[in-house]
Amino acid sequence: MASAPTNDNIRYEPDEKCSIWLSIVVGVQGIVFVLAPTVLVTAITLQAAGLDEATLSWHVFAALAIVGVVTALHTSRLWRFGMGHLVINGCTPNYIAVSVLALQQGGPSLLASLIVASGLFYFAIANWLPYLRRVITPTVSGVMLMLIAATLMPIAIERITDIPEGASRPAALAVAAITILSTTALALRAPSSWRPWSLIIGIAAGCGAAAAFGLYDLTNLYDARWIGLPDGGFPGLHLAPDVKFWALLPMFLIVTLVQAIKGIGDSVAIQRVSRRRPRATDFRLVQGAVNVNGIGTLLSGLAGTPPTSLYSSFTASVVNLTGVAARSVGYAIAAIVLVLAFLPKLTGALLTIPSPVMGAFLVVGLGVIFVEGIVSITRSGIDPGKTFVVGLTVAVGLGMHGHNVFTGVLESPWDVLFGNGITAGAITAITVTLFLNLTGPRSRRARARLDMEDLPRVDAFMREVAAQQGWSEASTERLRSAGEETLASLLQSGNEYSDDRKEAETPRLLIVARPEPRAVELEFVSAVDEENLGDHLAYLEDQEEADDGREMSFRLLRHYASSVSHQKYHGMDVVTVRVER
Repeated sequence: MASAPTNDNIRYEPDEKCSIWLSIVVGVQGIVFVLAPTVLVTAITLQAAGLDEATLSWHVFAALAIVGVVTALHTSRLWRFGMGHLVINGCTPNYIAVSVLALQQGGPSLLASLIVASGLFYFAIANWLPYLRRVITPTVSGVMLMLIAATLMPIAIERITDIPEGASRPAALAVAAITILSTTALALRAPSSWRPWSLIIGIAAGCGAAAAFGLYDLTNLYDARWIGLPDGGFPGLHLAPDVKFWALLPMFLIVTLVQAIKGIGDSVAIQRVSRRRPRATDFRLVQGAVNVNGIGTLLSGLAGTPPTSLYSSFTASVVNLTGVAARSVGYAIAAIVLVLAFLPKLTGALLTIPSPVMGAFLVVGLGVIFVEGIVSITRSGIDPGKTFVVGLTVAVGLGMHGHNVFTGVLESPWDVLFGNGITAGAITAITVTLFLNLTGPRSRRARARLDMEDLPRVDAFMREVAAQQGWSEASTERLRSAGEETLASLLQSGNEYSDDRKEAETPRLLIVARPEPRAVELEFVSAVDEENLGDHLAYLEDQEEADDGREMSFRLLRHYASSVSHQKYHGMDVVTVRVER
């Protein structure tokens, strides 16, 4: 097995110290990626609901302040919160559609309450993460990202044509076209060092075109103070949830679930790009990222702003461009963003960006989100089951978005809930996935202790699984060996439980065998030590000879199994081993 590739571009890993000035310089580059998307997403959400300029200024201030706080939390490691990595954050566009609906139904106080509930739901997701992996699969999360992007596209197109009375409509279309074309040209054909800046340059090109066509209004810039707090204030909470709250809540929870799954992928990508020598994903850090996203969403709800999210692509761009992934850069970004939040003149300049440019920005962003959904679906291959889930979900979601069949059938606002394309699509995808899980080949379970004394019980279970599948003697021996070596690999070096240790203190082991046409997938679920099997298996041949008695087990496990993955969570480890007959 070849050695794992290393990233020699990394000058500073997350735990390595770099100078304060270098942290500030790299942090300024990261802030360039944060400011425009955060301000634009906030402006698009609130302007689509027809809120006034004073309210908009307050929300932009609050959004920037929250981004600074969340960035600092992501960079830290406080109990089960944070990743301990450089993480660039900003407002996510995924909540725009449901936020506009909430603002139209009940105003800012209803939106604030719904986002607060979504923030609390984040904490539950982080805690349930090990148990959701069989239902909220990459296929389900991927198709939901596609639906969110598709249902948001009408709002983006509407922003392109939202121009002042008397302004030229062809000029607005030309501005949007210049924004999209310049962004596309740079993203596809510019030198690699320029491509991360394509979106920012495209927005600047669109603003220049808008100024040439007379579509630029500088009122917000002139009226804004240089330093201080903006006008407006906290919108209040809908403390007595009514029928509108309960009707809209499922929509927000669905989007939150999809956003959390996307955040999981983002945090995995950030771990990967931040190291010279890639490591197996530490899902405890993933849970820490989800928890911090929950704090950010909770704060966003209290302030009435769109929730924050990880910008994995921007984080990767900054790290790849500078070679600096040190946590000190994250702290520098957080401090600078908090300072900028108290400069209304800066946010006023960003709020002067014309609507056609905002719409074009959203079109580009939604295209990226749509492709992210496709990548999530296809990453582990396509089979007839996935094809059916994706096809039916897209058909139901887009069909319901275009025509609500529950209008006149259900009372308001329940017709809005069940007739919403995102809700209908999520219900369809989860229902079909559950049906596939329940009607598939019956899985078998066995319980044991994480102790070599229970090896006979594990071995007997492997024999039963092989016999049920009708495997040959050679295939049965391979399955038995994979089970034995997985058990041995999970045990700590020299971890023999003493006679005086109570049985209840010995970690428990749950083994689940899921038959496939020509293979068996084994899941070993337990709570073990701080090491990750994936690191041992990936870099086994790079290790020097050591007195670790498990090294032979790692080698044998890699030999017997066609694939091995290890997901480490707080309080739980899940090792998935696939053995082919």
